[in-house]
Amino acid sequence: MSLERLNMVVGIATAGRREILSKAVDLLARQSRPPDRLLISRMSPSDVDEPAFEGFPAPILILDGATGLTAQRNAILAAAGGADIVVFFDDDFFVCDTYLSNLEGLFAAHPDIVAATGLVLADGASGPGLSAEEGLRILGSRPTQVQDSESFRECYGTYGCNMAFRTEPIRLNKILFDENLPFYGWQEDIDFSRQLACHGRVVKAEGLLGVHLGTKLGRTSGVRFGYSQIANPIYLLRKGTLSWRRATRLMWRNIAANVVRSVSPEPWIDRRGRLKGNILAAIDLLIGRSSPDRIVRLN
Repeated sequence: MSLERLNMVVGIATAGRREILSKAVDLLARQSRPPDRLLISRMSPSDVDEPAFEGFPAPILILDGATGLTAQRNAILAAAGGADIVVFFDDDFFVCDTYLSNLEGLFAAHPDIVAATGLVLADGASGPGLSAEEGLRILGSRPTQVQDSESFRECYGTYGCNMAFRTEPIRLNKILFDENLPFYGWQEDIDFSRQLACHGRVVKAEGLLGVHLGTKLGRTSGVRFGYSQIANPIYLLRKGTLSWRRATRLMWRNIAANVVRSVSPEPWIDRRGRLKGNILAAIDLLIGRSSPDRIVRLN
């Protein structure tokens, strides 16, 4: 049976990862089903090597003026226009060449699905990060069997490095990424997908494959991230897009890891800075001034 062709826009928010972005876009150009448009939201002109994108099989629009991940993603939503699907990839997400084809099949066959996230073959975010060469090797060694659009299960929320949304409920309900979560917007992916969850199903699909390098370039300070580890879950709990169980589990897991590992921290993580941020957020919570945007004023 022939399925409907959907208009799919890919959006990438980027900052400080010029070379990695170029490699990610090069892989995106190899999609068996190319995107209808590519939207890149940058914080600085130096973030993007535009000549490297020559020959890309779809129109590219570079967006300027937004600062911080949530604002950049909102700029992409605004520029997506009448697209049926908007797909967000991190600038260090290396995508399998059947990703968009399988995604289109998934959304066309299941009109009740409003959000989807893929299967990450390897995630450097949980360690020191993966090099581009390692990412390409992992992609090349993936199972050769064809992944179809019917292998999926419902999930609580999407993972920000690769997530796709049906745009109609976004437009009708004026749903946006929350710009009260500044800089890297930690947990903004869960917040956004939970806002959509009341309009349809949120799923994780095995046919949407890729590798997240977890590149450490462009990351924020340990103190700011540690503050967000407490302030953001509290904010989203009050907002109603994060359950009490998930919020407390997130906070205590991160606090415990920062306390234990601050004695002998990993070289790629500022554990002591994160622990300091945890403490500052806890103090602010006790005195009633906890807010995610307070990290703007932290060093």
